[in-house]
Amino acid sequence: MPGLPAPHGPARRPSGPGPEAHRTAGTTDSCPARHAMTRTSSPDDEAERLDALQMQLALDSVARMSYDDLTLLAAAVCDAPVALLSLLDGPQHSIKSCHGITAERFSADGSFGMPGILGARQMVEVPDAAADPRFADSPLVRAEPAIRFCAALPLTTDTDLTLGTLWILDYRPRRLEPRQRAALEALGRQAAVKLKMRSIQQTLWQALEAAHRYQAQLEEYHHSLRKLNRQLHAQAIRDPLTGLYNRLALMQQLNQGVARAERRGEPLSLLLIDVDHFKSFNDGFGHLQGDEALRQIAEILRVTAREADSAARFGGEEFVLVLPATTAAGALALAERIRQEIELLSNDHRGLTVSIGTVTRHADHPRCTAQLLLQDADQALYRAKAAGRNCVMAADPQRA
Repeated sequence: MPGLPAPHGPARRPSGPGPEAHRTAGTTDSCPARHAMTRTSSPDDEAERLDALQMQLALDSVARMSYDDLTLLAAAVCDAPVALLSLLDGPQHSIKSCHGITAERFSADGSFGMPGILGARQMVEVPDAAADPRFADSPLVRAEPAIRFCAALPLTTDTDLTLGTLWILDYRPRRLEPRQRAALEALGRQAAVKLKMRSIQQTLWQALEAAHRYQAQLEEYHHSLRKLNRQLHAQAIRDPLTGLYNRLALMQQLNQGVARAERRGEPLSLLLIDVDHFKSFNDGFGHLQGDEALRQIAEILRVTAREADSAARFGGEEFVLVLPATTAAGALALAERIRQEIELLSNDHRGLTVSIGTVTRHADHPRCTAQLLLQDADQALYRAKAAGRNCVMAADPQRA
């Protein structure tokens, strides 16, 4: 019982010679410094963390009750005032339960002068520590608590692994009776099984916690991956300068618009917009100013477009606006409004104007395909430029 500190508190002294003592008479419980085997968990979900903590506290509470039951039974079967349970905690033995005495911790450093007890594979019994030259000089024998008898039963598994030690202490010299020894050994075997099961339980608990942490990490990775995929998708379909759809995405949107018009029997309109004399604007004021002008025009299209519409940068200084369920008159009116808003744009240089070609086709029209809609809008745009630019022209509705 290396390094066992002196108990505290008044106690009933048994009859027989020995110094006056301060002992705690035998009720189970009295170990204020138990080292419960708790773990730290940090899942993202606070409710899950609290549930895990409550479960761990419940498991530790059950373990403490089992330890206290063990020392109570050990003291009872041996008719001894003191019983202790210590478990290996790294290189030291940590007291988990104490019956009949208060103790905090003792180590395997030989301070009690009992070499070989903690390393023994079988029960070690010291009938009278005061009369044994190996232990007589121990402060725990010469002074309080004046230990005279000690029995140490190693708790080992079926694989000969030592888990801890069950200690029986008395304040008078004595020996265990054969029936007491047999009962204590039987109790030790049961205790070793319980401790092994407790170790397995702890291992399973740790594995469960690790699985929860791994699941949380996977969910975080999946969230990051989905976010990255959304970003990559946006980069794949968006024009980096204006943020509008790029040409590839435009063709997808236009094909979907044609298919929707066929299903619903609705008209489909398209605006093809070209910035007038944009090359001379770039040459005169620089590409940075040209880029800013394109962004301003894109913002007008973005604000003007309905949720169902699709605005795209078709290439260079050309833009396209796809207008589902929009009549020819509606497309012309919207195109004129856009032309006027762009003409009113203010900048530090010169004003900008646009030419716009519009086309409207019903689903049953033979030219209601993505490619033909673009061709017809381009023809209308060509006519707008030929008319002096800064105007809107519609495609021939009868063209077949």
